[in-house]
Amino acid sequence: GDQGHEPPRHCPTYIYKVVLLGSTAVGKSSLAYRYVKNDFQESLPTVGCSFFTKIIRMESATVKLEIWDTAGQEKYHSVCHLYYRGAHAALLVYDITNKETLGRAKQWLKELEKEFLHDEIVIALVGNKMDLAEEREVPLFSSQEGEEFARSRSLLFAETSAKSNHQVKDVFMAVGKTWGKHEASQAWTGPLGRGCCPVALLPPSPSAPAA
Repeated sequence: GDQGHEPPRHCPTYIYKVVLLGSTAVGKSSLAYRYVKNDFQESLPTVGCSFFTKIIRMESATVKLEIWDTAGQEKYHSVCHLYYRGAHAALLVYDITNKETLGRAKQWLKELEKEFLHDEIVIALVGNKMDLAEEREVPLFSSQEGEEFARSRSLLFAETSAKSNHQVKDVFMAVGKTWGKHEASQAWTGPLGRGCCPVALLPPSPSAPAA
């Protein structure tokens, strides 16, 4: 096991499913790769769906993030709902230098709103490629775009750069913390008890194999 950092035995591993949705070439795979591997790949075309896992060890528990990275090409659109089924969080990723990709992210939002009730999923709108800010097409402070749009729809919002590692870890942690607050507000008193794991944790998936 890890040296001195194993959580107490009564705090098991929590499974947390995050799905990345958005147009092709907006940097979904690069965000996942940067977060999980702390590396950057300029071109990572996704066929169907890629799957990453990230283990986060905390004092009171271990969190396993299951990150599902979907292909942006239109030909894969019909199967994407299979990947986001059962998700706890979704990152709707667009490219700040390409206004059309924000429109596509908004379409994904509509689809998620059909599939999930408001309190069933945490959704973040993520403007990627901050390293190309000089070529920005999507204003940050506009009522229909960027942060103001996210606020009007009760979404989390961040602008990131997978290339320069700007706010990549932050956005994944933010969706986790938001879900944790939701769980606490539901007065969940599962096997851990409310006082055991105050951070952004989820009950173990019933279908998860034993570690």
